[in-house]
Amino acid sequence: MKLSALSDLLAARGLRLLPGSHPVPVELLVQLPDATIARFTARGTTLRLRHYSPDALTSITIAPECGCGDHHPQTGPDRVTLSAFAQPLSEHVLDGELVFGWTGYEAGALRLPDALPHFFTLLPLLEPTRTLVSVA
Repeated sequence: MKLSALSDLLAARGLRLLPGSHPVPVELLVQLPDATIARFTARGTTLRLRHYSPDALTSITIAPECGCGDHHPQTGPDRVTLSAFAQPLSEHVLDGELVFGWTGYEAGALRLPDALPHFFTLLPLLEPTRTLVSVA
């Protein structure tokens, strides 16, 4: 599965795949309908989904290769990423060692199509909870 196909799949669910996502090892940055950000990673034996506020995104400028400015502009393209100082609002983890008996780096070796069911399993946990409050 290519990221373009994943982008279409997510768009059909009202989600937006953000730049900075990559299929190997799986790391997805997804903008949710409420503009918050979900970051899904598969590393070692752990599948992790972190939830961030919309202001956790930042843009960094990539410097040109040579840096001299003679043949290239002084600044390169911008890249969207999570801020290094962003703190997750919540985190949900599938421990592959406990759940699947993984012992090494099985999560990191997952291909994108194999990791997606785990992403969709964890995604509903990010739904905002509603609390009813009685009014006097």
